[in-house]
Amino acid sequence: MSRRIIHRDTPAGRGRLTARAGTDCDRAETPPGIRTLSVGTERFGLISVPPGYRPGRPYPLLVLLHGAGGEAGQAIGWLRPVADEAGLILLAPQSEGSTWDVIMGGYGPDVKRIDDALAEVFRRFAIDPDRVAVGGFSDGASYALSLGLTNGGLFRRVAAFSPGFAAPAGTDDSPGFYISHGTGDTVLPIDACSRRLVPRLRDAGFDVLYREFDGGHTVPPCIAREAVGWLLDDTP
Repeated sequence: MSRRIIHRDTPAGRGRLTARAGTDCDRAETPPGIRTLSVGTERFGLISVPPGYRPGRPYPLLVLLHGAGGEAGQAIGWLRPVADEAGLILLAPQSEGSTWDVIMGGYGPDVKRIDDALAEVFRRFAIDPDRVAVGGFSDGASYALSLGLTNGGLFRRVAAFSPGFAAPAGTDDSPGFYISHGTGDTVLPIDACSRRLVPRLRDAGFDVLYREFDGGHTVPPCIAREAVGWLLDDTP
């Protein structure tokens, strides 16, 4: 897949997401399950709708980003069982390249894809604008941190599973952060990654819930469950 050229002076080129949940919607009953999210011939990724979804009330949404060389289905696989229990809609975009744009040279194509995907989800599904979050695993976690910091007005909370870094284009508002990392991670070693990232976020004034676990480059079920509970916790 070839990468589109996005000018740096556009919102996407600056890492900015413009889609917002609102009342301009085309909502209908939607059966539960995982399906492709498309507009015309363009496929943006996958969406997972929990059992019992009804368009008459707003639902929380988590944008979930896959790791390097991964795909949308793998991202959903980490959290879907817990998300279904909790009534959480998952949107898993697919990157244009082998990983996310900022890791390959700069914001642009993937920000545009995510923005377009969000606009379509906001049009078709009842989404609570105060309960929109972003998360990811590995490179997807790094990208979630980067987009979350840049778009704090959209994302109330950010969940990063085994991140490597954060490269925000700026900071916007004050989202909360959930970060987890395995002490035996040999792909993104904890000392060089989360043990450096977490203190920097806290020093910058952000609220961070940090969990280390015995294990490698993965998302254990207990971590997935705690993260979803934290995402949906309305306690300030």
